[in-house]
Amino acid sequence: MSKKTLIAPSVLASDFSKLGDEVEAVAAAGADWIHLDVMDGHFVPNITFGPPVIKAIRNRTKTFFDCHLMIAPADPYLAAFAEAGCDGMTVHAEAGPHLDRSLQTIKSLGKKAGVSLNPATPETAIEYVLDRLDLILLMTVNPGFGGQAFIPAIVDKVRRVKALIGNRPIRIE
Repeated sequence: MSKKTLIAPSVLASDFSKLGDEVEAVAAAGADWIHLDVMDGHFVPNITFGPPVIKAIRNRTKTFFDCHLMIAPADPYLAAFAEAGCDGMTVHAEAGPHLDRSLQTIKSLGKKAGVSLNPATPETAIEYVLDRLDLILLMTVNPGFGGQAFIPAIVDKVRRVKALIGNRPIRIE
């Protein structure tokens, strides 16, 4: 199955005091999606932003907001992120005990559902939820910090995940 390639730049390196302007600029440049890295200081050591900031920038563009939730637990906050304007939400397989429930909740909120795998997490962790997924985010670095070196072993993991997906309409980021 052929999928259109999407451009989904992260705004993690933005000047947060100008985040709305930078989101607008990325959208105007032709981004298909805007990737928002949400960090809670618990699942990952850094803190970025939450639903109030996403709500504040939502009115700056109609571009799809791809919200990567590096938070634990994620479930109590899914509705708030949906209401804030996330069009899709990606939760980490490692962030909670009930991945299937998290994905069901995201879908029930009318959003695209994704799962992210940390470099050390085997792809078998998501076999049982493949039919609930719209996208899979394979981390090529350990989550929480920008500017890290690429982990070469993830190239083979991409191949294995593509084989697991088969003909399902799931995107890999």
